[in-house]
Amino acid sequence: MLSELLLTEISRSGGSSRLPLHRQLYEALRRAILDGKLTAGERLPSSRELTMDLHISRNTVVAAINQLTVEGYLTSRVGSGTFVNEGVPKIGTQRQPSQKDQQASLSPRGQLLCSSFCASELEIQPFTPGIADFSAFPVTLWQRLQNKHWRMTYPEMLDYSSSGGYAPLRRAVADYLRVFRSVPLDIEQIIITSGTQESLELCSQLLADHADTVWLEDPAYWGAIKAFMATGLTMHAIAVDEQGIAPQTRDDSTPPRLIYVTPSHQYPTGAVMSLARRHQILSLARQHQAWILEDDYDSEFRFSGPPISSLAGLDTDERVIYLGSFSKVLYPGLKLGYMVVPKGLASAFKRAHYDLNRPGQMPVQAALAEFIDMGHFASALRKARQSYAQRRTSLLAALRPCLGEQAKITGAEQGLHLCLRLPGSLDDQMLARQLGKLGLTVRPLSGYCIRRRDLRGLIIGYGYAPLAEIDHFGPILANALLLALKRMEPVCCQVHMD
Repeated sequence: MLSELLLTEISRSGGSSRLPLHRQLYEALRRAILDGKLTAGERLPSSRELTMDLHISRNTVVAAINQLTVEGYLTSRVGSGTFVNEGVPKIGTQRQPSQKDQQASLSPRGQLLCSSFCASELEIQPFTPGIADFSAFPVTLWQRLQNKHWRMTYPEMLDYSSSGGYAPLRRAVADYLRVFRSVPLDIEQIIITSGTQESLELCSQLLADHADTVWLEDPAYWGAIKAFMATGLTMHAIAVDEQGIAPQTRDDSTPPRLIYVTPSHQYPTGAVMSLARRHQILSLARQHQAWILEDDYDSEFRFSGPPISSLAGLDTDERVIYLGSFSKVLYPGLKLGYMVVPKGLASAFKRAHYDLNRPGQMPVQAALAEFIDMGHFASALRKARQSYAQRRTSLLAALRPCLGEQAKITGAEQGLHLCLRLPGSLDDQMLARQLGKLGLTVRPLSGYCIRRRDLRGLIIGYGYAPLAEIDHFGPILANALLLALKRMEPVCCQVHMD
């Protein structure tokens, strides 16, 4: 009997569902039709009969039947009743697609994006690189500022932003970059984005076409690789040495449209681009009419040596787009970054940013602008530097027994991670897995490589791990590394490029 079937279906799907009763009845009837329990041409009982059998109101029954009729599952014939429509596909006996089947239906680019350089493998645990400690963030103060701006928000602050972002925030960023990063700019050149990832994608979309070439460092930041994959660019990997990205004469045969670099603190090796190399990159950009994307991701944290000026500060041809983020100083979930574009591109970038991304978060931007103007950003940065400096010192001290001819540290002068370089004959990926079993999350240097096969090492972050954990886990890490080095014979390897 249909009534019993419908009562069973409603009960099976959860009679206490938050869906209104007419929607529960609609779902039960729809499922019965799709599963073949109600066949094509079969006549339904009248709404009056269903009302009596199901003990529900007639309006509820009529609402469900009307919706199914509108969607084509049922058809009504005047004087005859309501019938299951012909041609409704049955799904009850069809095999449901497996997760593997569904993944196979992704485009080749989609499959590549989902299977390489996975961010889920690079996230928060002790010693994870590239992660900041946001546990000390002044949450109460931040909530107070946000609440203030939500209370006084004008209607236009709830709309999309077509101006490149909240003007006081852009002004604060401009002041900071002029003083601390030697970037010559006007406020109109600044565009607030949802972070470096969005900035990279916007640059790729506006400055290059599908299959155009981007030069990038090898090894490279996985987020940049993802952005270039997603926008269909052809990646030309160029090996990094102790002075940063090192283009050779042979690379000119593959001229770039974009050049992506992290000159102040190469990710992940930590190399600092020399002045001569910076001028070489600027000259190559001029020669090829290419655009340089300067990712200055952790320049706020320099612990030894003089500050390193930005590449944008040396640019006289306006070929550099400068990218920055608030994530490292404040907290990742803030999802606010910024980019500085040449004056001639500013209007076009703002229009495209509006059309492609529908930027907003204006009350959050307003709260951040006040946070900066009141001096809280400078205070948070000062405290973060002190805290990270202590963690860095503790980690370096713990690793000192491992260092020698077979292991050396690079990139410890700045940022939130260091690179421990290891012999080429050591399997750094297996070593990282073994350390993971000890509760230590480090990343193999070879995992960041695109074409290179010569690099071995570990990327060790100290930004997220509290000082007490570094003091505890540091010696454990060092002992495990010493054992790994004793078990192998060092072998000198030459750089190999596919």
